[in-house]
Amino acid sequence: MRHARPAGFALVPLLAALLAACQPSLNWRELHSAEARLRGTFPCKPELELREAAGMGLWQCEAGGARYSVAWADVADPTRTGAALVEMSRTVAAKMGAEVPAALPLTVPGMTPLPEAAAYRLTGPQGDVRLAVFAHGGRAYQAVRMGARDDATAWATFVGALRVDGVAQAGS
Repeated sequence: MRHARPAGFALVPLLAALLAACQPSLNWRELHSAEARLRGTFPCKPELELREAAGMGLWQCEAGGARYSVAWADVADPTRTGAALVEMSRTVAAKMGAEVPAALPLTVPGMTPLPEAAAYRLTGPQGDVRLAVFAHGGRAYQAVRMGARDDATAWATFVGALRVDGVAQAGS
């Protein structure tokens, strides 16, 4: 004797596949680092690495097939902070096997306005990189999203949430 399946039973695998596709791979969370004197939003729980004696630190994590990081370093001579931002951009481009492209405007609430503060998009053999370099006083910051493919929305969320401590986020 043959049993007929209910008509809706055939939809179960399809619904399961659709629900899996809707699962967010990016779990955004706000973070604060007293050491960095910076707040930001990461799509994953970043690890914090500090080199306090050198005045350096790094938040980094991987999510959705990309690596997200924010690094900071104290510049010994604050008058050289702009040059440090240029060097950060050149270093990332060299690691990508690319030239430093034209700078895109960048504003991070609380940053020191320097002409060298900028955002960049680089493409190389290792994938697509979004980069932002900015400073506050004698501290240089570098935010990076590196992945096989660009994700402009994730980058906008990531870099758009950065703010130097003591600066309220828009809408709060």
